[in-house]
Amino acid sequence: MALRTYANLLILGVGLVSSTAFANELKGVRVWPAPDETRVVLDMQSKADYSQFMLSNPSRLVIDLNKTSLKTKLPITVAKSEILKTVRSSNAPEKGVTRLVFELKRTTKPKIFSLSPTPDGSYGYRLVMDLPNGSGAGAADKEERAEEKATKNNLAKLPSGTADIVVAVDAGHGGDDPGSVGPTHKYEKNVTLAVAKKLAAKINATTGMRAVMTRRGDYYVGLGKRSEIARKNKALLLVSIHADGFSSPKPRGASVWVLNTRRANTEIGRWLEQSEKQSELLGGGDVLSSNPKDKYLGRAVLDLQFSYSQKEGYDVAKRVLSNLRHIARLHKTVPQYASLAVLKSPDIPSLLVETGFITNPIEERQLTSNTHQNQLATAVYKGILQYFTAHPPEGTLFASRLNAGGMKHTVTSGQTLSGIATKYGSSMAAIRSANHLKSNSVNVGQILLIPGRGIKTATTVKKNTVKNISSTRVIWHTVNRGEYLGQIATHYGTTMGSIRKLNHLKSDNVMRGQKLKIAVPATKTVRHRVARGEFLSKIAERYGVSVGTIRNANKLRSDKLAVGQTLIIPRS
Repeated sequence: MALRTYANLLILGVGLVSSTAFANELKGVRVWPAPDETRVVLDMQSKADYSQFMLSNPSRLVIDLNKTSLKTKLPITVAKSEILKTVRSSNAPEKGVTRLVFELKRTTKPKIFSLSPTPDGSYGYRLVMDLPNGSGAGAADKEERAEEKATKNNLAKLPSGTADIVVAVDAGHGGDDPGSVGPTHKYEKNVTLAVAKKLAAKINATTGMRAVMTRRGDYYVGLGKRSEIARKNKALLLVSIHADGFSSPKPRGASVWVLNTRRANTEIGRWLEQSEKQSELLGGGDVLSSNPKDKYLGRAVLDLQFSYSQKEGYDVAKRVLSNLRHIARLHKTVPQYASLAVLKSPDIPSLLVETGFITNPIEERQLTSNTHQNQLATAVYKGILQYFTAHPPEGTLFASRLNAGGMKHTVTSGQTLSGIATKYGSSMAAIRSANHLKSNSVNVGQILLIPGRGIKTATTVKKNTVKNISSTRVIWHTVNRGEYLGQIATHYGTTMGSIRKLNHLKSDNVMRGQKLKIAVPATKTVRHRVARGEFLSKIAERYGVSVGTIRNANKLRSDKLAVGQTLIIPRS
């Protein structure tokens, strides 16, 4: 009896050791390449107990997960990462340990941290590794440099006083952070990127304005880094695009948020604690170096700077809301104040646009509609344009061009008449006429009068540049149960105003069984004539399509374009 009891206890003990040895599980590995770094997320059953070390020749990061079993398929070959090649398992140093090896393209300094489960249960325990690219250049960086080079090659360099208004466009969330999730599992991060790209295209199509995106693809950018990107590019405004979410599907509507005083005061205090940040905000130089009492001067200057940024941000927000109310229901009719991390720059006017509730079934369908996304981008764009038209920053092309009498330009080395006309949003013929020129030749030092004709916006398209070959046809739609005018307009890719006008409606109310005339495009194609300084990626961004779409439609063998070349642009 004693011998049998001992044997049972021994078996029980072995079972306990076995279960303890694998108290955790590695359930999955997710990789998110970004322009500056690659993020790797290990999905765990419980909080990870781990150790790490680096190996060289070749460069590798090794992670030992203690008391963990492997429940996912490895190896993983990583594409589009500038730092990580492969994630694989290796021989464990002892029983109960899962060893992971991250094969790197060069030495890096990884940042590793644990995350607890999210309150909504979307994600469990995670171990996160951020692997900086180091000396390597990300794909997005290469793309930006190529665009800059193309622009410099095709546009003349112009003197000061004609600077672009730079707007930082921030697509919320991204990568392993999906944001809010809709009833049919549509992710906020995809909506924000789509709207942000359309907004950036409209800004870039406006003479005297330029958009800088904080992210261009499905990867995560830290909240602090988003405002750093805006500051690095000398942005005069930061617009963050989001889609709201709630535990109940009932809330609906768009809203616009600006930084409140409490967050600003906290951020000002943090900036004052970092001399290099304070110097950045104060335009260079450390005002605290000569006298400790100058810290009060520093705070006073930052307080004034924030008061200006908050006032201007609120002004832009009101204009954006005024345009949004025409295409979407509003959740809040006036700008709201919030302590949101993405709005933490007291030196840059910032606003956060909640485009609607993706957790609402109706708005989820709208937010994932290409037509509605374009309408949202247009509304935000109009608000921004209206603000800068009313308050053109000194030294910008907007300020110069809004002078009805025109402005003077001194020709510098390497400039051409076509390049000067492109930069000012004018034409060679207009400049020739204003200056009584007999040819397109200009000389260094020559002073030209640039006629004032306003700003060419994204909605002001030259007739000889884009020819819309779409025609419309009228169809009949019978209203079904639960349908409303905005939903019908979104479905057919038209506007509520168009349907109201065509059917002589006095309101947006429609009844079940009512027949409506709908004007829909017979074809969905436009022709674009390539202008000097344009390149394929910028044209694609302007029309909200991919480079590959244009390449396939025109059977292009390369991305090189010729001035005057006509391209077919398929529209979805």
